[in-house]
Amino acid sequence: MQVANALRAAILTKKFTPGDKLPSRTELAKTYNVAPMTVQNALRELREEGLIVSRQGSGVFVRERTERPVGLRPHIERAFQAEDVTIDFAGFSGETLHGAMQEPLDKIRIGRLRPKSIRVRILVPDTTAPLAIPCRADDLSDSPQFRARATKIMHRYVGAITDTVNELGSLGLVDEATAEVHVHHAAPLFKLYIVNNEEAFFGFYPVREHVLTLGDEPHTVYDLMGKDAILFHHSANDDDTSTGSQYVDQARTWFDSMWNTVSTEFIP
Repeated sequence: MQVANALRAAILTKKFTPGDKLPSRTELAKTYNVAPMTVQNALRELREEGLIVSRQGSGVFVRERTERPVGLRPHIERAFQAEDVTIDFAGFSGETLHGAMQEPLDKIRIGRLRPKSIRVRILVPDTTAPLAIPCRADDLSDSPQFRARATKIMHRYVGAITDTVNELGSLGLVDEATAEVHVHHAAPLFKLYIVNNEEAFFGFYPVREHVLTLGDEPHTVYDLMGKDAILFHHSANDDDTSTGSQYVDQARTWFDSMWNTVSTEFIP
C-alpha cells in the first residue's frame, strides 16, 4: 500500500506525466527497499485504477485519463513497429481504421517500416440486407436508399484497406500480408479494435437523427454515428488476472466467435 500510495502521488502530482515510462520493477524495488513482488502488487492496484498501462515488451506507462477520448491513430502507428502486426476490427464502415492505417502503410511502401507479417480482419454488417439500425425515423422501417449509400461507403474504406495490405504482400514489401472482410446480419451497436492481440479499443455508437437527401427527396433517418464514439483503451500485460488482460482476452474470444460462426466472406 505504501508503494502504491507513493506512485499514485507521483502520478497525480505530475512527477510522472501521461505517457511517461515508469522505472522498471527492479529499480522501483530498490527505490522503495521492497521485494519485486511488492512492486508487482502495487502496480496491479494502480493498473486497476486506470492510472497506468503495461505494454508487453515495452514496460509500464502512465495512462491518459480515461474520461478523455483515446486517439486510435498513434496506437495503430506504434503497432506497426512490431514484427507481426494483427488488427481485428468490428464496426460499421471501417472509415476510422482506414484513416489510422494510412501513414504506417505508406511508411512500409517507402521502406521506412518493414514488419514481417500483417494480418487484418474486418467484421462489418451486410448492408445489402435490412438492419434494425440504420432505419427511417418516422416508422423505424428499413430504408433501401440509405442502405445503398452505406454500402458504397463501406466498400470504399474496406476495399482501400484490403487492396493496400494485399498489395504490400504481392510487391514483397511484407513477407506475409493478408486482409480479409466478413459480413454479418446484426446491427453493429459498437466499434471494437484489437491491436496485436495486446490492446483493445471499444466505443459505443450513439444513435442520432439526421436528414439526408437520397435521390431527389430528403429522408430523416436514425443512424449510427461512428465519429461520435468515444474509445476506451484496455491493454493486456503479464498479469493475466488484471482487468485489461481479461478484457483483451474476452474481446478476442467474442471477435473469433463472430468471425467463425455467423459471418461470411465478403464478396465485392
